[in-house]
Amino acid sequence: MTGDSSELTLLDPDHVIFPDPRQALSEPDGLLAVGGNLHSDTLIEAYSSGIFPWYEEGQPLLWWSPNPRAVIFPDQLHISKSLRKTLRAGRYEISTDRAFSEVIRACSGQRHYSDGTWITEAMIQAYTGLFERGVAHSVECWIDGQLAGGLYGVAAGGVFCGESMFSLRPDASKIALAHLARALNDCGFAIIDCQVGNDHLFSLGAVMIDRGEFLDLLQSNVESKIIWPVENISAKLFTGSSFDDKS
Repeated sequence: MTGDSSELTLLDPDHVIFPDPRQALSEPDGLLAVGGNLHSDTLIEAYSSGIFPWYEEGQPLLWWSPNPRAVIFPDQLHISKSLRKTLRAGRYEISTDRAFSEVIRACSGQRHYSDGTWITEAMIQAYTGLFERGVAHSVECWIDGQLAGGLYGVAAGGVFCGESMFSLRPDASKIALAHLARALNDCGFAIIDCQVGNDHLFSLGAVMIDRGEFLDLLQSNVESKIIWPVENISAKLFTGSSFDDKS
């Protein structure tokens, strides 16, 4: 990594106070602070402030708030013709929070931000703690009774902060995301935070917005008390006449 580390905030591991995310470095984009801890309360405060951890094995704990920010507005998810056909066929099952451990461990082999494996054992334990508190959630796609793909992330009021996804079968993670986006839109979530954009996310409808706009949206929705839409996520939302063109 490059950039002037002297500008970074060094966080006390026993008493974490995050700086304003607008103070993040421009190079590397969004690097805000170093240190702290991965306790559940720390992570909840971070996500509620538009900040997330990312670091590779052997690196210190790093905190980020990039500018611009990649988001998906749930009602603007792009569903390709081929994916629409798969969703209509409905030859899969969707669940949520049924296999969080399996999902996060499957995602740990994926890539995010760099070529390193960023979901360390410490991160797995930290997000499992959030899951046990009902803050982190997973969405699973099952095909022929086997876990075929899925995603996980953190709910911060009416904002879902997506962390990672994986697929063992074609389009499995996209199926999970389609169900998640439709259900979140129906129950009042404002945005899905994708953190950093890439071609895959852009193909699904992600857009880049200014960090200030993202933080305003987060502040407006972080106190929302929305019950996690278990039944809506799991429902066959895209079969028959229920699958209109608003997706």
